Amino acid sequence: MTLKTTPHSGYHRQTPSNRFFEGWYFRLTLPELALTFAFMYSIDDPAGGTDQSGGAAQILGGPHDTYYCRTLPNVRNFWAWPRQLGLGHWRQATISKAQALPPEDFAAIVQEGYQVSTHNGIQHHQGRLLLPSGKVQAEWQYQVIPVEGWGEVRQKATAGWLSYLSLFEPGWQVLMAHGLATGWILWRDQTEGLNAPLVRYSFDKVPAYAEKNWGGAFPAKWFWLQCNAFVDQPNFSITAVGGVRELRLLNQPVITEDVGLIGIHYQGQFYEFLSFQSTAFAWEVEPWGYWHMEARSDFYRVTLTGKATDPGTWVRVPTQTGLQFLCRDTTHGELQVQLWQRSGASETLVLSATSSLAGLETGGGPWRDRWSHA
Repeated sequence: MTLKTTPHSGYHRQTPSNRFFEGWYFRLTLPELALTFAFMYSIDDPAGGTDQSGGAAQILGGPHDTYYCRTLPNVRNFWAWPRQLGLGHWRQATISKAQALPPEDFAAIVQEGYQVSTHNGIQHHQGRLLLPSGKVQAEWQYQVIPVEGWGEVRQKATAGWLSYLSLFEPGWQVLMAHGLATGWILWRDQTEGLNAPLVRYSFDKVPAYAEKNWGGAFPAKWFWLQCNAFVDQPNFSITAVGGVRELRLLNQPVITEDVGLIGIHYQGQFYEFLSFQSTAFAWEVEPWGYWHMEARSDFYRVTLTGKATDPGTWVRVPTQTGLQFLCRDTTHGELQVQLWQRSGASETLVLSATSSLAGLETGGGPWRDRWSHA
């Protein structure tokens, strides 16, 4: 199945402007090994000339959810395609012009960096990050066949048609709710010490996910849940989020509002719940360890509960002053989801699924106590 291009797949910033960032998130789940690798790429102030200008590549994953970040400071070594998914950034290479390279040439030309490209609907991912000592921390090469974008046959903007206007910031788009990844990753687990060996993880048609965000304003507070590796449910994926969004109207003060979304792809159908459209939408989320959401539309009702027993791992996220440790993640969250179809006063259970490989997150703040919304 070849999906049509999902909205907002291309790079948004083509001309110099004020403060701006764009970030991409790609997640692979290896169910048989019960582990995840999440790749996070970002570019800040790509026009250059500010204290925040530069890029970064972050990886979270492996058996112990270990984290590594490598800055890529030269914005001239960053490239991205404006109309479809394609981007890359390198720290060292034997050519001077930043550009997409054939996958077979990348390893020979780029000593450190990454690239993502799309050809005939298939995503190609590859890269290499080094330790300050020069040792390889991570190296990867894999392909992804998209299965579900965002929506059904017609791909949708996650935040609706208003996402094409600079009213709500930051922008956010699920690029691929579910895909199948094949390839390999070399990863040095630093919990075993600086001399830990590089371990090769090979995989074939494992669950993959992708999203992105962009803009000139930065998230104040949010939470996020994502999973497409459920027990005995290979055709099920869910993404859910709640956060504080800015509304910018011309010559008016900035307005903030709490918004939430739950999106489910299940057996070829798409079920969407939006806080500003659903007949009921509520959440209870702790600063860490517990997430609960409920939503109801005219025809369906969904509940989901996430739990984290590990302490989570802090990762960097964009802020007005650059990347900062303001986001806490686990890739080994427990998640239970139930979906019912409604007909009058009666309900029929459509889906009940669980996973211990969910991505769970809280970010921004302040997170002094439980965040409740009804």
